[in-house]
Amino acid sequence: MSQLPSDLRVIDCDTHLTEPHDLWVKRAPAAFKDRVPRVVEIDGRASWVVDDKVLGFAGGGGVIDTEGAKHSFGESMMVWGIDRIHRGAWDPEARIEVMNDSGVHAQVLFPNAVGFGEGLSSSEIDPVLRLLSIQIYNDAMAEMQSDSDNRLLPMPIMPVWDIDLCVREATRVADLGLRGVNMTSDAADVGSPDLSEPAWDPLWQVCVERGLPVHFHIGASLTAMNFFGKYFWQSQRENTKAAIGGSMLFIGNARVIINTILSGMFDRNPGLKMVSVESGIGWIPFILETIDYEMDENAPADLAQLQKMPSQYFKDHWYSTFWFEQAQGKLQALVDAVGDDNILFETDFPHPTCLYPKPLDTIAEKMSTLTESSRRKILGDNAVKLYRL
Repeated sequence: MSQLPSDLRVIDCDTHLTEPHDLWVKRAPAAFKDRVPRVVEIDGRASWVVDDKVLGFAGGGGVIDTEGAKHSFGESMMVWGIDRIHRGAWDPEARIEVMNDSGVHAQVLFPNAVGFGEGLSSSEIDPVLRLLSIQIYNDAMAEMQSDSDNRLLPMPIMPVWDIDLCVREATRVADLGLRGVNMTSDAADVGSPDLSEPAWDPLWQVCVERGLPVHFHIGASLTAMNFFGKYFWQSQRENTKAAIGGSMLFIGNARVIINTILSGMFDRNPGLKMVSVESGIGWIPFILETIDYEMDENAPADLAQLQKMPSQYFKDHWYSTFWFEQAQGKLQALVDAVGDDNILFETDFPHPTCLYPKPLDTIAEKMSTLTESSRRKILGDNAVKLYRL
């Protein structure tokens, strides 16, 4: 890849924040400090707990150790505590140092402990505590964004068990300056209507009016993660299971894109923007061709209710993220098929498969096969526009 233009700001549109153990406790009102998410040792293992519900292992949430070495999923992600993980996984100042060293101007951040979509929406948690915990998290993320001068762009989580609360929280985080929302793909998991229902239109309208793209990270629901545990045959080796599950999670977002397109939500909300996060791009042309064919074959009357052919909605409403694909040496053809206005760059730091330590060097050869216009759009210009940078 030739030298990047001096005016190009590289934007990394999928990274993860390992939540500091005191994130909620130090911000909670006194009456809630022993109820909000906090880390407790259970059977010798640090665990996230909210009220008396155990959320899971309070791990480091990544594969990069404190010395900067990268490890396999099995030996790191499932066993390391926060003391073993690279400081940039949880410390904003250290993250900025990683970005500076990587040539990245800004990063979009997604959660770890509170999940990629449903967050703290479990019906097993008191609703008042649920909402307080979500708002504390979102407030902390807005503070981080402001302190970083908009170089760190955390995505806030939504109280998806209640549509009216989602509308209010989306409005509130927009007022705080946050640049999108992070949603579950399966709101029905927590008792809400599924996202194809027009009942969600008030939220989509706020997102349109306030310029908040809606993000669907892979594995962003209980339903999606349950499938993760079923994709592989049980006799496979443990690290191979992780590779199989990870591969199929990419394809899982095809389900989200298809359902949104065929729901009619984009006809009702023509300015709505959505991002398929950490899902890659290679499968998109096939899926778009498939839904055109399948709707014409199996549901022509329903197809007639849409204002466009299903495949045409992607260009106007969806973005997807790219980082590792080679496309058999035909990357420009793949980019053209997806649309270079619809692709964002990511590194997935510090998760498995992340581009580290020199992401731009890692992708240099394949990116050099793209036109200058496509490179600019993917590496930064699309995200600058989407996130109003």
